[in-house]
Amino acid sequence: MTEASILVLRACLALLAMPIYLLSFLGIWEPFCKKVFFPFFLEKLSAVHERKVKKQKQELFRNLPDFKSPSGELKLLEIGTGCGPNFQFYPPGCRVTCTDINPNFQQGLSRSMNKNQHVQYERFLVASAEDLHQVPSGSVDAVVCTLVLCSVQDINGTLREVLRVLRPGGAFYFLEHVAADRSSWKYFWQQVCYPTWKLVFAGCCLTRETWKNLEQANFSELILWHTRVALPWTPIEPHIIGYAVK
Repeated sequence: MTEASILVLRACLALLAMPIYLLSFLGIWEPFCKKVFFPFFLEKLSAVHERKVKKQKQELFRNLPDFKSPSGELKLLEIGTGCGPNFQFYPPGCRVTCTDINPNFQQGLSRSMNKNQHVQYERFLVASAEDLHQVPSGSVDAVVCTLVLCSVQDINGTLREVLRVLRPGGAFYFLEHVAADRSSWKYFWQQVCYPTWKLVFAGCCLTRETWKNLEQANFSELILWHTRVALPWTPIEPHIIGYAVK
């Protein structure tokens, strides 16, 4: 009965989003989404999301200075930088390399850089999370990834790259929306929204149990907790937050 209900409601949602499905069929939606819609939407969503998670991020990134290299520098790589909402939480003098698979965030990214001049910006790389070959192995003290693992094609491949670029003793910081408890109504609605949400929001998956991938990765230490971000009427309230040490 539940599976049938999910299929019926998915069909209803698809009917409501039929113009987007048609644009996708014609090959128009993906380039428009990548260049215009998603950068605009993500900047607006980031502003709302940041208000909800500011205290949690302050607590999460509080120990970033503990992972400075022996020389006293903190070299940080951010995967999926987007509009740069995390810059405000980085310690002064931190040297940041930004990466994103989508190069169309430049306006929002520039605004964030101008607001956060306590950080040294090294370079911006157009790269997928699964292929960071432009970053040498063992070359960074910390990697940050927030609201990105929901849309990468290969979570395990991404985590392998994180481990490769981190120096021994370096840390990986994450904050991601994830699947709700499978017995909950929230999970039911995540399943209903899944296909249309993924199409509209550039491959974002609602039902990933990302904590399992982190638990199975070869980190020496994992600090992870489940939380909720107050985003009513959205399917992305359940989150995980924490850091892992190589």
